[in-house]
Amino acid sequence: MSAASCIDVNARLTVDLGALIGNYRALQAAAAPADVAAVVKADAYGLGAGPVSRTLYKAGCRHFFTAQFGEALALRPELPADARFYVLNGLWPGDEALAAEAGIIPVLNTLEQVAAWRALAAVRGRLPAVVQVDSGMSRLGLSAHDVSRLAEDPELLAGLAVHYVMTHMACADTPDSPWNATQIATFQALASQLPRAPWSFANSAATLTWPQRKGDLVRAGIGLYGGSPLAEGGNPMRPVVSLSARVLQVREIPPKAGVGYGMTWVASAPTRIATLAVGYADGWPRLLSGRGAAFFQGRPLPIVGRVSMDSMMVDVTALPPSTVAAGDFLELIGPNQTLEDVAALAGTISYEILTGLGGRLVRTYAGADAAAELELCA
Repeated sequence: MSAASCIDVNARLTVDLGALIGNYRALQAAAAPADVAAVVKADAYGLGAGPVSRTLYKAGCRHFFTAQFGEALALRPELPADARFYVLNGLWPGDEALAAEAGIIPVLNTLEQVAAWRALAAVRGRLPAVVQVDSGMSRLGLSAHDVSRLAEDPELLAGLAVHYVMTHMACADTPDSPWNATQIATFQALASQLPRAPWSFANSAATLTWPQRKGDLVRAGIGLYGGSPLAEGGNPMRPVVSLSARVLQVREIPPKAGVGYGMTWVASAPTRIATLAVGYADGWPRLLSGRGAAFFQGRPLPIVGRVSMDSMMVDVTALPPSTVAAGDFLELIGPNQTLEDVAALAGTISYEILTGLGGRLVRTYAGADAAAELELCA
């Protein structure tokens, strides 16, 4: 980060790399003897795929999943050769040779993807792959009919080294859902028809709550980043993310003065309003208009009026005058308002909040080897 860019800090997104490693270790312990892979798609859920992946590699992680080929291709030079990158969406036709050259492993979701990867293996020699079967989520993966075709004709997988057979669970965050047992039974029946290979089906939630064996490779996502893997109950993961926004201006407004677009909030008494330099373009949900709060030294400051593209307003009347001034930072995500709190107030999930955090937010890294991951502003 250049010295010039440090001047223009309107909001600060801090990633605690020590907490990230702590969550990885906790998932490792819960998954044993299975290995733990990191899902680093969508820029590691918005936290910076490069720093996150390097940190997890140093902690011992060797398996990394992205959604798209371009994500894996960009990350491949970041890590040593023994790190394995897998592409969950598979490859578009024509990308196979580049993927093989880069050492990136596709997840094969269709017979067409199987055929294209096998055709390249016939030319280049044996190639690694992951085969995904659809166990009931109806999103990606080979159907039961497709699996039967592979079972009837083993030559369809000739030249491929299948590292894992995998599936994706739809209701793992709800351990009591009957769909979990149904999907596992379907997966086992389908996977048993294919050439023997390790299995991967558990995510963060399944790793923490399911008493049965978690397969051979757990794919950890939201739990790594401090979001709750569970639909209900407390969050067992350490918080990784904090967000603070800078005050642009503090103003006194009289009774009956409106605030923000649409004048949806009107002062009933003399009020001090602080305008913060964060808005929905930065990923702070517009649905938080008139609800939720920022915090200053543990005190809630209600959001008033509508969240704008680049700013929002909070009521600081409860603080002594001059306590908050232009340039100060107020907490949006942190000890007083967790990621899960924000998601609940916005009527969504922590995944959406994290992945929506915009590129204008200055990302800083704290904890384990943070200085090596990103040059920080002095």
